[in-house]
Amino acid sequence: MHKALSLIISIFLLNILFAQVSDSIESRHLRNITQLTFGGDNAEAYFSPNSKNLVFQSNNKKWGVECDQIFTIDIAKAKKERENYVPTKLSNGLGRTTCSYFMPNGKDILYASTFKGSHQCPTTVSVQGKYLWSIYPDYDIFVANPKGEIIKRLTDSVGYDAEATVSPKGDKIVFTSTRSGDLELWIMNIDGSGLKQLTFDLGYDGGAFFSPDGSKLVFRASRPNTDSAIAEYKKLLLDGLVAPTNMELYVIDTNGQNLKQVTNLGKANWAPFFHPSGKKILFSSNHYSSKGYAFQLFMIDIDGNNLQQISNQSIFNAFPMFSPDGKQLIFSSNRNNNGTRDTNLFIADWVD
Repeated sequence: MHKALSLIISIFLLNILFAQVSDSIESRHLRNITQLTFGGDNAEAYFSPNSKNLVFQSNNKKWGVECDQIFTIDIAKAKKERENYVPTKLSNGLGRTTCSYFMPNGKDILYASTFKGSHQCPTTVSVQGKYLWSIYPDYDIFVANPKGEIIKRLTDSVGYDAEATVSPKGDKIVFTSTRSGDLELWIMNIDGSGLKQLTFDLGYDGGAFFSPDGSKLVFRASRPNTDSAIAEYKKLLLDGLVAPTNMELYVIDTNGQNLKQVTNLGKANWAPFFHPSGKKILFSSNHYSSKGYAFQLFMIDIDGNNLQQISNQSIFNAFPMFSPDGKQLIFSSNRNNNGTRDTNLFIADWVD
């Protein structure tokens, strides 16, 4: 009887210890985690220059959209009103959109849309047994004013132009394009002039972000290196698809020099973003997991050392983005979704 009681007490204490260790992983850097959206798929949220607003994409049917559209959030109002808060739709509701970002003036929004090719949501192509991303050839990059009016078209080439982000210096835009025949990184001036290709190796190069001083880029890349992998990559690309299941992180100078691989973890390492110091990178990865769909946030030095886990709640956490002042982190997670497939936005205070 005493042995059984002792065993029960030991198990109880171990569970408490595990819970404390589990909680400490996130509390080490993330404090006051607050949910901002409540339904649908909400992702790729970025702060305004004054850190008071967010721009993001969502397919929340309650907001009257059929596929991803661009919305803006007043952070203070969203925290106060919670489920009752409805973000402002900025895109025109036509086609499909992705990858929005604030322009240097803090008012206009950069994003990619397929609406020039068709006003309908593009058909999602699937291949049985494979997780794939669609690379819609109708995507082009636009700038809209706060009223949602398109004020400038920055790309007008055949093929995919998307995944654009703006330098903190306010002078450059980096994006991913198939204009050279492969998914490569390109950079241009803030007005769309001065196009320059930055990457040239076969494979998907995308999701690039500038360092805080605007001198470097971090991005995700696939590098097929066997005959079968190369053949599969090229076939999928011709079909407007890419398999994001094997990607590593790289950094490169904005002039195209000093390309270096940061991670060598295996599986999918993606959604990178520079730490405010410019010396570390936050990203999402499933390298640690036996289940391919389990993603947590990690941080690593730009030289590939000192890997550290940042999140451990739920099975999907991605798109970590710092506020310009470095005090807050926005990310997407499927925590608190009551067993649905919803992925929502969460904001937290960042502690180094």
